[in-house]
Amino acid sequence: MRRKSLTALLAGLMLAVALPAQAQEAAQAPAAEAAAEGLQIIDAATVDISEFLWLKRVLAVFSDTPADPRYIQQMQLLAERPRDLVERDVIVITDTDPAARSEVRKELRPRGFALVLVDKDGVVKLRKPSPWSTREISRSIDKTPLRRDEIREGRGGTLTQ
Repeated sequence: MRRKSLTALLAGLMLAVALPAQAQEAAQAPAAEAAAEGLQIIDAATVDISEFLWLKRVLAVFSDTPADPRYIQQMQLLAERPRDLVERDVIVITDTDPAARSEVRKELRPRGFALVLVDKDGVVKLRKPSPWSTREISRSIDKTPLRRDEIREGRGGTLTQ
């Protein structure tokens, strides 16, 4: 009986170690596809949002672990139509380690999974507790005054219909 308990415990530990690695791989594959299309995806540990002021829109994707199904789904959604975000000067910053206390996490203060859009002027334009498609994100960006000015001046694509 004791031997079965030990075997079950070892199997559980092996599974616990394997699952985060598999989840991380599941999130990294779409990120690699999106990067191939020109979408910058940056780890929050290496940046500060102020670096992008007036240059890029920041789309921050937070979760408490890379194994969060919402995080994995969000990264897959971003990989489906990365060109829409590239046209709108968006970079993606990911943070899946709350213990690291990145500057981005300190500034935007997410709880669990969060999708946060910061416009070029440094103002938070969108906060969502669940994944959004690239089309929904693009539409939200297209409604901002700054984006409308860009389109009017001929600096970056057209409005999403």
